[in-house]
Amino acid sequence: MSEITEAAVIPDSKLARAITEYIRDTETDLLFNHSSRVYQFGAMAGVRRGLTFDRELLYAGAMFHDIGLMPGHGSQHERFEVDGAHAARDFLRSHGISEADAYTVWTAIALHTTPGVPQHMHPVVALVTAGVEMDVLGLTYGEYSDAEREAVVKAFPRTPHFKEDIIQAFYDGIKHRPDTTFGNVKADVIADKEPHFHRGNFCSVIRNSHWHG
Repeated sequence: MSEITEAAVIPDSKLARAITEYIRDTETDLLFNHSSRVYQFGAMAGVRRGLTFDRELLYAGAMFHDIGLMPGHGSQHERFEVDGAHAARDFLRSHGISEADAYTVWTAIALHTTPGVPQHMHPVVALVTAGVEMDVLGLTYGEYSDAEREAVVKAFPRTPHFKEDIIQAFYDGIKHRPDTTFGNVKADVIADKEPHFHRGNFCSVIRNSHWHG
């Protein structure tokens, strides 16, 4: 039987319990379980990389990172990542967390869909993205053992059609604010100059990942 490793255990603290309760009451099971896996994969990555990180702050970043996709938490003109970052910062402030630590979590959430940057920043910022990239895209699938992956998924199951479900959840959360999706201008420049340039596609990476379902 696969068991959660010590590296992936969720903090047993008043703040972590408050985060769990709030996100459980706010998000769908799909996003709650995904966010929980993001924490666990991120925490394991942090231990493996020899990073020193605050587990409560990592948990906050992981659990709030998709809340901006939820009705009532998404604005008309901000990116969903920024909406989630604002929600996490406000929550942490209300629980007496310092402005500096709240800003670290804000940054982790705001940048979690910006590849190539977070890994060079504060460990909490780096590890939220590491957890997302593992659970959604499977980019570091081979860095986790079968037992580790199975234990995480057993604790917080993926839906039978997780890939399509998470794509739909993203769509539902951003379809009303398409202007906020303007993204990587570098790809636009290359496409403008090179007619045969093939853009990367987020949904294709999800569907082609090592994960099943």
